Amino acid sequence: MIVERINQFFKYVYSYVDDDDKLYIEKYLNSREKELFYKLSIHEQKHAVNVARDVDKRCSEEDMIKAALLHDIGKIYIKLNLIDKSILVILDFISKGKLKKFSKIKKVYCHYNHSYIGYCMLKELENEEVLFLVKNHHNNSIKDNAKLDILKKYDDEN
Repeated sequence: MIVERINQFFKYVYSYVDDDDKLYIEKYLNSREKELFYKLSIHEQKHAVNVARDVDKRCSEEDMIKAALLHDIGKIYIKLNLIDKSILVILDFISKGKLKKFSKIKKVYCHYNHSYIGYCMLKELENEEVLFLVKNHHNNSIKDNAKLDILKKYDDEN
């Protein structure tokens, strides 16, 4: 896990959204969704595009790709830069999840609850399937849901 996280860190330090990525985003998101999407930090935008492209290779359903692009949209609630995110991931790992007790701190709250925040932001815009996937992409208690499993797999890998 540590090696993958270090690789992710360096991958996203140098990340950018190129013209092909923008065309991909344009293909799947409407104007309101794009407005929200482009409020994400550049590294979160690139992460979402990478997750969506991997999902697309496995399951080319439009709702799945849209959910992959929007799965971290709740992170616009409060900006977490790459250093913030790295520190939170490390502290969560070291504390074995006890960091969650400090959810009164906005950055900690957003780290743990961005799925639900995103669900609430998208409630008026999206269908039930996209909402379910966004809301539950970190929920490990839901078993045997193929679409959710695909999203989780590629979110973890990216």
